[in-house]
Parts: sequence; C-alpha cells; structure tokens
Amino acid sequence: MFSNRGNQAGFKEVTVQQAQEMLAKGEAVLIDVREPYEYVEVHAKDAQLIPLSTFPQHLAEIPQDKDVLLICRSGARSAQAAMFASQAGLKRLFNVQGGTLSWVQAKLPTEKGK
Repeated sequence: MFSNRGNQAGFKEVTVQQAQEMLAKGEAVLIDVREPYEYVEVHAKDAQLIPLSTFPQHLAEIPQDKDVLLICRSGARSAQAAMFASQAGLKRLFNVQGGTLSWVQAKLPTEKGK
C-alpha cells in the first residue's frame, strides 16, 4: 500500500519496488529532479531529467494523464518537487522513497550517461 505521509501536501510516497511496478505496467512516468551531473552518473532506467532548479519552468512537460513518480538522490528534493507540482495543480504525484540510492541498492534497472 502507498504511504500517506505526503498526503496533506498533495502527493503520496511509494517504495522503489512499487515505483518499478507502476512503470512496468505503463501506468506512470519517472522524473529525476537531480542535477545533470548527478543524473549522468546513474539514474533509473527511462527516467526523464527535470532538475529541481528548473522544475517550475518545466511543469507543462509533465504529463497529466499518468501517475508521476518523482525521484532524486534520497527522496528529499523529489518531495519538494512533488509539493511544488501539487501546489501548481498537478495530480497523481508520487515521491519515490529513498530515491536513486534505494533504486540502485534494490538492483532495479539503471542507466548511465544522458
């Protein structure tokens, strides 16, 4: 089940395993809000890069017809992005708990480079 920790802020928390299941079913998109230098080192497979530093300028690029999974290094910046997106009126927002660190630790699919 999804955690309700972020519920008051307009988003929910999911584990990396739940996020992977949502992606595998085609129900979601994954947005990495880290900076480009972090993203090229390693990122979850098929993650789209929208750095938190430029996130407000890219809200229109976020699909509204799918669940939106937000990921960063450990979960803090992605929670900020989820809160901002929620305040801007976006729905179906999920923060990936533990971020890329947990994704890698769980041995889920990753990519390097752009």
